[in-house]
This record gives sequence, C-alpha cells and structure tokens, in this order.
Amino acid sequence: MNIDSIKNGIVIDHIPAGESMTIYRLLHLDRLDCSVAIIKNVVSGKMGKKDIIKIDSTLDIDLDILGFISPDITVNIIRDGARVEKKQLALPEMLTGVLACKNPRCITSVEQELPQRFKLTDRENKVYRCIYCETKVEIKR
Repeated sequence: MNIDSIKNGIVIDHIPAGESMTIYRLLHLDRLDCSVAIIKNVVSGKMGKKDIIKIDSTLDIDLDILGFISPDITVNIIRDGARVEKKQLALPEMLTGVLACKNPRCITSVEQELPQRFKLTDRENKVYRCIYCETKVEIKR
C-alpha cells in the first residue's frame, strides 16, 4: 500500500484503532474538497494498533473533539513537506455538540435548538455532566 506524503496539511496520529471513522464523522471531513486518507489498524510499538488520518489541506479542526476521543491523539501540522508543529491534547473542559443528554426531562429534549453542552466534572474517571440538568455521562475509554 502506498499513501503519499502531504505537502501542506494535517496528520492526526495515535488514534485508537477503530476510532478514525468516528473522527471523520464528528469533524465533518466528508465535506472537504481535498484528499483525506484514513489508515486503519497500523502496527504501533506504543499502542499495538492505531489509526491515522491525513488531510491534504490546512484547516482548523476541533481539538476538543479529538481530546475527547483520546487525549493521546497527536495533531501534526505539515508545511512544505515537514512537520512544523505537534499539538498534544487533553480532555476538554467543555464539550458542545458531541454528546447528547439522555435525560428526557432535560430542556434540550424540548428545545431542540439549544446546543448539547457538557462540562467535565471528574477528569480521573472521565465524567461529563449536562450543563442544563446535571445528568452524568461516563466515558468508557
């Protein structure tokens, strides 16, 4: 298999194996006009297996979504064929539009135009709570 290197763009690396399509969907990469390469189940000494996404364009991506999926993901910015920046991620303090509140009495169930917003309340156990009704969501990753 041969996947060309990119001259200017972004490489999202250290994605847990099988999570690249989730990232593709959440970042709306299907709307891009540039080349996007998804490489699944790459052998990794550190992770066993991992996924990689290469985007052949410079654009702003939501680092909070990536940090939510896995704080171990790295984002490499490529310019003129060389990495010029490597971004390390962390669990975001606030998530908007990624999770949905499961509480049927939450105002977001009635007021559909309200954004689904969750605040990180327990970093160690990866617990988020709806900012409107305090419903708890535990991330099992």
